Amino acid sequence: MCTRVMWPEANGSVIVGRNMDFHQDLHTNLWKLPRGVDRNDRVEGKLKWTSKYGSVIAGVYDILSTDGVNEKGLAGHILWLAESEYGDPDPDRPQLAMSVWLQYFLDNFASVAEAVRWVEENNPQVIPMTDPTGGSKPAIHLAIDDATGDSAIFEYIDGKLDVYHSEDYWVMTNSPSYDQQLELVKKYEGLGGDQPLPGTCAAPDRFARATYYVHNQPEPKSRVQATAAMASIIRNAAQPYRIPEPGKPDASTTLWQVVIDLTNPRYIFESVTCPNVVWVDLKDLDFTEGSGDAKLDLVKGLTVENGLSGNVAHKFEKHKFHIVSIEQAKLIGEVAAKAKESLDSTKPIEDRIKTVQEKVDAKLAEFVDAT
Repeated sequence: MCTRVMWPEANGSVIVGRNMDFHQDLHTNLWKLPRGVDRNDRVEGKLKWTSKYGSVIAGVYDILSTDGVNEKGLAGHILWLAESEYGDPDPDRPQLAMSVWLQYFLDNFASVAEAVRWVEENNPQVIPMTDPTGGSKPAIHLAIDDATGDSAIFEYIDGKLDVYHSEDYWVMTNSPSYDQQLELVKKYEGLGGDQPLPGTCAAPDRFARATYYVHNQPEPKSRVQATAAMASIIRNAAQPYRIPEPGKPDASTTLWQVVIDLTNPRYIFESVTCPNVVWVDLKDLDFTEGSGDAKLDLVKGLTVENGLSGNVAHKFEKHKFHIVSIEQAKLIGEVAAKAKESLDSTKPIEDRIKTVQEKVDAKLAEFVDAT
């Protein structure tokens, strides 16, 4: 599930691309989140902060941040890592629910170096949450990158936080852990070995292809060329529509893709099912304290005919973004599981998914109304 590629040599710009791969629709919308918002860890509320920087994020089910960039050009990307083990909850460490892990970095840091320094000094712990669709607990790792071309990957293996920090870490996919990926890629031609470049959808193969192509790009002559080059790289690492393989979340379908200009913050989004490209320049949004959260409804608005396209900065509408707590995610998961049990198996799968989502949306609305 998912591929992230950074290109820090794009004619003076740092360009990042990512694919979101999953086995079912994630009901993704874009959000504008301003400065001055009070948040907490969404576990027990011990870690509290007020957002220093505004950000544009891609939200999953409108309850958590999964990808985004802040106004300083720091971006973050949540990807699947099946080997993730976060350890038993330790109340003596700063804790962050999965739902707010990425947002903490976008809210508080202007650079990768700042973020890594905080991580190394505080050894934070990510607390797993229930899948709001009623499935198994997510297993994720996090990549961050910034306008200087710096990069870091955070993984939890056997309960230990591993930090990979280097301007050389341009590519990230999924399993195995990052240190192993760095070794596996060396066997391919053009990357240190003599084996031909692989072509499957497996995470190590996507890692190899993305690494090869991003390191062999000619210098672009314009911002448009840089964006087009990155889009071609992540499309090469995309996964086709297919039947998901049980127990293999990394064998999924590419749902959407983004290209981000970190130097002159621009967020470009393309859905695979409704391929109208939309983008927003962060300078065109109001991130001032008190300006309020705002939502760009892609679920309803990103249609093939007469849908959203192009620059959509003026299309965001005020709406509260509610990041769920560990307990709320559990309750939503229970609602989804109960709804699935009561479904009529003779109805089309699309109708059954819609019914479950309506139940989940109703439960989420309760949490939003209570804030």
